[in-house]
Amino acid sequence: MQGWAARAQLPAFPWDRLVPYGDTARAHPDGIVDLSIGTPVDPTPAVVQQALRDAADAPGYPLTIGSPALRQALVDWATRRLGASVSERHVLPSIGSKELVALLPSLLGLTGQKILIPALAYPTYDAGARLAGCEPVPTDDPTGHDPAGVGLVWINSPSNPTGEVLAADRLKAVVDWGRRHGVLVASDECYLELGWDTEPLSVLHPSVSGGSPDGVLALHSLSKRSNLAGYRAGFAVGDAQAVALVVEARKHIGLLSPAPVQAATVAALADDEHVAEQKERYRARREVLRPAVEKAGFRIEHSEAGLYLWATRDEDCWDTVAALAAQGVLVAPGAFYGAAGRRHVRLALTATDERVAAAAERLSI
Repeated sequence: MQGWAARAQLPAFPWDRLVPYGDTARAHPDGIVDLSIGTPVDPTPAVVQQALRDAADAPGYPLTIGSPALRQALVDWATRRLGASVSERHVLPSIGSKELVALLPSLLGLTGQKILIPALAYPTYDAGARLAGCEPVPTDDPTGHDPAGVGLVWINSPSNPTGEVLAADRLKAVVDWGRRHGVLVASDECYLELGWDTEPLSVLHPSVSGGSPDGVLALHSLSKRSNLAGYRAGFAVGDAQAVALVVEARKHIGLLSPAPVQAATVAALADDEHVAEQKERYRARREVLRPAVEKAGFRIEHSEAGLYLWATRDEDCWDTVAALAAQGVLVAPGAFYGAAGRRHVRLALTATDERVAAAAERLSI
């Protein structure tokens, strides 16, 4: 093997395996209902679109650390929404949150170390560890793990795929463990503003962090809360040293959030009304889809927050995927997210009202 080809083996891109099931679902007389991927379908808020247009004349390079207006907007939002005590030293914009999920171990220079990831997790945690030459270690309890050789702990609440919300005491236990052993705790909180049965907390909330951002880094995205997936607008808030290291590496790489997107982010973070409106859209879809899924013989587990229903009828997930595809409904197999998900499927709420109603009707047959 050539030296340049000796990169750590990445897992196969999981969604490629769904292609034939998608073809089956598309053959349904009334078309496919695609609930497999959580991509927003509702309009980008008008206030955000206007901010993007107003900033369209952007001939110069944007700042890696973000414009002064953006940094202040991030500080203001984190203070107001997360209860965080932070300054501009603790924030940075990113090209969507997935950039940091995939690259954080690399940007921090953690090559050769272990990266603790949730046992059921978005596949990019695993891929990001491998890209950095690290060892991904799935675990449901980071605090019970030997800290030797551990460079980073990922937690994800609300969880993708399960929708589980970690209570403050569990979050605090992980944060305390990380601080005690000098291990950064990175918290993927992209679904934080979509709580249904409970209200999720950030690792930066005083009840978890003790009012200090030291040793923790919270990742957020505007993709779901503001329908900005196409803008690639995300950010991180937390430990000043970690932020500085990431910013320095991103300067060399040229990972710059475009200036118009930075302006749009400022507008989105300043407007809470559209967030509440979008949440109500998802709530309505959830109230249509959930009873239909349960009536079809599924048991829904967790799903107390986020954009997904985590469901099982105690069979191999691929059998479930095939059966639903025959009804014109495409879902994600739980095996995509780890061995513990092999008897579950994930159904996204990110489809139009009409398509969600169609799915509910098909499931009732």
